[in-house]
Amino acid sequence: MATTWRQSRRVQRTLVTLAIFVCGAAWAGWTQLHQQQPASQPAVKSSTQTVSTGQAADALTTLPVKGRAPMTGYARTAFGPGWATVGGCDMREHILGRDLTGATYRSATDCTVLSGTLRDPYTDKTIPFTRGTGTSDAVQIDHVVAIGNAWQTGAQALTPAERTKLYNDPLELLAVDGPTNEQKGDGDAATWLPPNTAYRCRYVARQVAVKQAYHLWVTQAEHDAIQRVLATCPGQQLPTVN
Repeated sequence: MATTWRQSRRVQRTLVTLAIFVCGAAWAGWTQLHQQQPASQPAVKSSTQTVSTGQAADALTTLPVKGRAPMTGYARTAFGPGWATVGGCDMREHILGRDLTGATYRSATDCTVLSGTLRDPYTDKTIPFTRGTGTSDAVQIDHVVAIGNAWQTGAQALTPAERTKLYNDPLELLAVDGPTNEQKGDGDAATWLPPNTAYRCRYVARQVAVKQAYHLWVTQAEHDAIQRVLATCPGQQLPTVN
């Protein structure tokens, strides 16, 4: 009986030692596994994905972020009677003369543009312009900050004189491809950007410059869309008035 008891005790000690060894090995393996697999933690996106720098990005931070106001009371006539006359020529002709190459005029004393060629910033297409019924609309003058968008982001609070100035400001105006301009409509940067991706940085920088000049705001979606574009072009400057 004593021999059997001693054998039983040896077996028990062996089993206990084996159990301790197995538990220790399991604990070490579990610790190593979790040290080597931090991927179980939620992934953190790099903050550089939406970081934008430069004059345009700095100006964007100064714009208030608010919800879109209703279109109540909106009409084109709220921005004046149309193109202002400057130096005997309306603003459409001034912008055509500025943006077209090889522009020809009705006469030496008449600034009406008869023809020219546009390198369209929105599509990067070369578009011939010839004044006339059925041809003039090939090139249109776009309000970079759409007038409807301006109305919904602060222009309602401007005076009639300020809205007329906004409507005719060369900073706000670009000669562009007519059909593309019509597709844009009253879209902001969150809903429409030029198909020509190479121009998008300058486009949103121009929008920021106009909104800053006329104390307009941006919606959150608009702000985020502009910020994403500017993140692709560090150092983007604001356009100068021309």
